[in-house]
Amino acid sequence: MDGRTTTTIRPSVSTRLLQLRRRFAGAPWAATVEMAARLGYVARGVVYLSIGLIALLAVARLAPRPRGAVGALEAWGHWPMGVVLLWLIGLGLYGFAGWRVLQSVFDADRQGNSGKALASRAGQALSGLIYGGLAVSTFGLIDTIHDLHRANEMAAERATVAAVLAWPLGSSVVMATGAFIIACGLGNMARAALDDFGATLMCDPKTLAWTSWLARSGYFGRGLAMLPVGVFMLRAGWHEHAAEVKGIGGALWALHAQSGGDLVLTLVALGLMAFGAFALVEAWFRPIRPEAALESDLGIHGTSPLRGASGD
Repeated sequence: MDGRTTTTIRPSVSTRLLQLRRRFAGAPWAATVEMAARLGYVARGVVYLSIGLIALLAVARLAPRPRGAVGALEAWGHWPMGVVLLWLIGLGLYGFAGWRVLQSVFDADRQGNSGKALASRAGQALSGLIYGGLAVSTFGLIDTIHDLHRANEMAAERATVAAVLAWPLGSSVVMATGAFIIACGLGNMARAALDDFGATLMCDPKTLAWTSWLARSGYFGRGLAMLPVGVFMLRAGWHEHAAEVKGIGGALWALHAQSGGDLVLTLVALGLMAFGAFALVEAWFRPIRPEAALESDLGIHGTSPLRGASGD
């Protein structure tokens, strides 16, 4: 969407429920996709809020160390009703991955085929793969909790890297992966400064003002968290030593060990929590209209095409 889409009306819960009821009555397939996508944004938000919160607790010495996505979700699994929450998060992540497929492959946002649009859609495709993989890991985590085993996220990552290092030119592949992660981190930090996050939201100007700053803080924090992950991946490829790989939890803990580590880890943790909070904002305020993609590309009729908002 080229312009900013806003309204002076802040949708209430009752208004949203009425809209949802009408959507299911008039376009059930599109409404189902919309609900899956919104649940996906909520699931993404919970994941990042959990990572950031545990990192903050680690700074306060109330948790042993920061954790990555799977480790943070594992912590929820040991709470009362935690397995139910993991089921909801896992289903939400599958829904989000499916929404990314519609965005990237079928251009649900109607971004077009320009160079910028194709780059955005490629990023959405990669995002779908990542969150789909996280959904699989979430349900695998549920199995380990039932079996009274502790998930070892770091060991699995290192085993994967060790297998890649055994390939011909495997070290180059690992280093390229590290460089790509660093590039993604820098890209997130650039988006924090340059993107118009309000263009993808439908809310009043007052809400738009604070949510835009929330998004900028979140994208900068997520980008900053990616940088050490990429550096450790580069080191692992250069030294051909899989044990040097660190996920986001291990990378954040390595930051904490440096001079001023408490401050850096606190800022990154708050940024990750801001990113998670912005995902919850998107779940509520982001226009999600998959009708055009469902009708023109998938052949599901009975919907009314509406242009959706582009962006992450």
